[in-house]
Amino acid sequence: MKIAVIGGGSTYTPELIDGILQRHDRLPVSVIYLVDIDLTRLTIIAAFAKRMVKAAGREIEIEFSTDIRQGIRGSSFVVSQFRVGGQKARHRDEMLGRKYGLIGQETVGVGGFAKALRTIPVALQVAQIIEEEAPDAMLLNFTNPAGLITQALKIHAPKIKSIGLCNVPWNTRIEIATALNVSADAVEFDYVGLNHLSWIRGVKVDGQDRSVDAIAAFRGLTINQAAAGNSPAWLQGTIDYLQAIPNYYLLYYYEKKAWIDYQSNNPTRASEVMKIEETLMAKFADESLVTKPVELMERGGAYYSDSAAELMADIHSDAGTVHIVNTLNNGAITGFPDDAVMEIPALINKSGASSIKSAAMRADIDALVRSVKDFEMLTIDAAVTGNQQSALLALLVNPIGPDSSQARLLWQDLRAENNGLIGAFNE
Repeated sequence: MKIAVIGGGSTYTPELIDGILQRHDRLPVSVIYLVDIDLTRLTIIAAFAKRMVKAAGREIEIEFSTDIRQGIRGSSFVVSQFRVGGQKARHRDEMLGRKYGLIGQETVGVGGFAKALRTIPVALQVAQIIEEEAPDAMLLNFTNPAGLITQALKIHAPKIKSIGLCNVPWNTRIEIATALNVSADAVEFDYVGLNHLSWIRGVKVDGQDRSVDAIAAFRGLTINQAAAGNSPAWLQGTIDYLQAIPNYYLLYYYEKKAWIDYQSNNPTRASEVMKIEETLMAKFADESLVTKPVELMERGGAYYSDSAAELMADIHSDAGTVHIVNTLNNGAITGFPDDAVMEIPALINKSGASSIKSAAMRADIDALVRSVKDFEMLTIDAAVTGNQQSALLALLVNPIGPDSSQARLLWQDLRAENNGLIGAFNE
């Protein structure tokens, strides 16, 4: 079995290698092929990956190159985790939001819009190569904004098998299991929404409804987290009227002012990540290091290794388990088209992910999800066709986007800062 990793020079890669090593009995990989445009980083990561494999006593070949076609050829799984423009582009995205008095973040609002415009054309090129070189492969898309990119793949690359993946549902399950003092394997979520826009409406433990206990436990975790100087956190009153466990990223929608105030006095997350990555790359280059360093938890994407590797193992073994992934709605959520990509529970087997029927969303949740899904569809149209009207409307319909008076100026700035990186809009 061969796994290709697109963006193999990412600091996330050792996380993924660790997850695969832990599950090698269920995921009998023989080759992991790392692909990246940055050969320097790729060489360091590949050497570290080889040491990890050797220390674990597993027989897995680590191969690497800048040749994406060679990397994908014959793969059973293709993992997408690339970042067009790197952390410097992410920093510009965050600063663009701040310039216009908006939230500056990499996956939502104007930052998510800019990142999607850079990423969609490349994601579709990757999909085309998969179709030609590994038509039976399963693409696991971890590239952000993960739900939006997966939606673009479902529309414009329908022949390939693809699933969108995020570590947040996995992390939240661990947090709730810890709060309830139960095994994470026993926890089941009634989970609805989109990637980075989701709510846990109910929780079962070993089939028994523990929703009240879980929501109360989450409410308890909010104590003192919204202290002055800290990044915005959930207020207990918010949990009281939501009566659900919200995705962390919903803070950008529910606490806009708090986030804008906070970012005015704090550096961009991109600048922090660049420092973390510098430290990580130095550690990865240390030939005595054979296991992932603890500093990797600071990078973000915690437990990505578990969520991605467990999903691959369950697909390979035709497990029939339930994972929360980004996949086609197909009737799961009433009122949304079958071809809308949602982040929802799905049955996992060799053919991929099959959405599980769920109750309709509450009116307030439905309204926000609908607005963001419209934003996604307009963004995809803009990225693929170069339609400037779609781009401007995408900005306007986004719940944390600019006012109409700002939209054209922001759009001009975005294009100037991303010239050469946004496909159909390149000058």
